[in-house]
Amino acid sequence: MTIQVNSDKNIQVTESYANRITEQLNDSLARFEEFITRLEVFLADENSERQGSNDKRCTIEVRIKGVAPEAVTATADNIDVAFKQAVDKVAQLLRTRTDKMKSHS
Repeated sequence: MTIQVNSDKNIQVTESYANRITEQLNDSLARFEEFITRLEVFLADENSERQGSNDKRCTIEVRIKGVAPEAVTATADNIDVAFKQAVDKVAQLLRTRTDKMKSHS
């Protein structure tokens, strides 16, 4: 499973932060590893310098073998919270998709 972390110009992603994101995804989605070919994480601050609520966005695009890519998005006041919410959403998406795949085989 390949994991790529991207961010806009307003979010600084250090190598250690990218590694932490990768570890969390590997831990959270390990049971779906046989189905996933690639994950792309996009982190953004929608208001840049201005303060605002729910202005941090995390989108995770998941590529499942033999299926078109799908994405989930979460927003929060904090990028870590948005990331956690997006991971929860992608796990739910994977549960739904893989259950359907298993029932059709």
